[in-house]
Amino acid sequence: MNQADSERLESALNQMGLVSSTAPRDADVIVLNSCVVRQSAEEKVVGNLTSLKPLKQDEPNRIIALMGCMVGPNTSALEKRYPYVDVFMRPQHYDPLIELLGDRMGIDIEGCVGPLTARPDVATYIPIIHGCDKFCSFCIIPYRRGREVSRPVREIVREAEMLVQRGVKEVTLLGQNVDSYGHDLSNEQDLSDLLIEVNDVDGLERVRFLTSHPNDMSDRIIDVVAELDKVCEHFNLPFQAGGDVVLTRMRRGYTNEQYRVLIQKIREKVPNASIGTDVIVGFCGETDEQFQKTYDLMEDVRFDKAHLAAYSTREGTIADRNLEDDVPYEEKKARLRVLEGLQAGVQTEINQRLEGNTLEVLVEDEKNGRAFGRSRNDKLVYIDQATDKVGEILDVKIYESTPWSLQGALLQA
Repeated sequence: MNQADSERLESALNQMGLVSSTAPRDADVIVLNSCVVRQSAEEKVVGNLTSLKPLKQDEPNRIIALMGCMVGPNTSALEKRYPYVDVFMRPQHYDPLIELLGDRMGIDIEGCVGPLTARPDVATYIPIIHGCDKFCSFCIIPYRRGREVSRPVREIVREAEMLVQRGVKEVTLLGQNVDSYGHDLSNEQDLSDLLIEVNDVDGLERVRFLTSHPNDMSDRIIDVVAELDKVCEHFNLPFQAGGDVVLTRMRRGYTNEQYRVLIQKIREKVPNASIGTDVIVGFCGETDEQFQKTYDLMEDVRFDKAHLAAYSTREGTIADRNLEDDVPYEEKKARLRVLEGLQAGVQTEINQRLEGNTLEVLVEDEKNGRAFGRSRNDKLVYIDQATDKVGEILDVKIYESTPWSLQGALLQA
């Protein structure tokens, strides 16, 4: 989501005549986009922000802007802490910087800044719903990004059409809880309706969506993924914890068994689907027995990808106010290492089974003489040669694998 926000702001700055700089010291405008989903992420933002102070002192006319989830509804504390920052922008709120630049440059913003879209890479993002209404006890996002607001279907389709005209072949529809899309729209359209509409965009080759919530993954969404030719067979479905007691404390709204039933339903309707997930270990009160349930679920489901993290308290969350972070740090790290070892083994086995198979790979770019892209199942594939067919879907025969990527050869030169 932050990457999509950055690309949209970049679009506006480009329309105003600014071009990207390779180094902060050479830039007239520096924008730091912040993530605070974990404490370590916020600490990184603070470090980077502090490092920019000398650049402002050297060049007082340089504009420094902070955007993203670190900027909440009340910026007075940030303004006092970082007086050298010129602009503070909440997620998706780009106007303060654009208006400041317009004043300094003496240009008419209305006349020079058109629709904001992502950067026109081969594969890019379209945010379709902003904010979150779930209020999981560990999460700060609803307090920083606000409540859920869906964009109209027609607006999203027009953006997809515009991106295709600029060379984009694949779009990922984004939402903090993407399956919640449409619940606030008056015409009762949901994610499945949107997928159908975007699937019909001429020139678009692939459609993805993330991130899903188990409570909002409807039968109709699963059916649409199975039926539509451009929608890729990949689901990112965080379960966060395997123990029902922990899930209740997390305010996730489902049980271990309900999650397993959902996964089974997906695999019955979309047999070739790959599934990714997110997991938090060491949440408040997690016992060895409850952690074992997380391990067992991961071992049984066999995810293609898993983003694993040890729990850390986020100030301002429900857990911070009402629960005790009582699992020792070393125990969290030990549990994390156990899951990392399990998942590496699972991914090794899954990817090894793809050796000898031919996959359709959308070539996104090349690096160090090798082209790379992703399969429909979101597998990162490196091709053993460069190619002039960036943006095309090529047949690639896989001959080698690691837990994290595949290596293949083109079937056609």
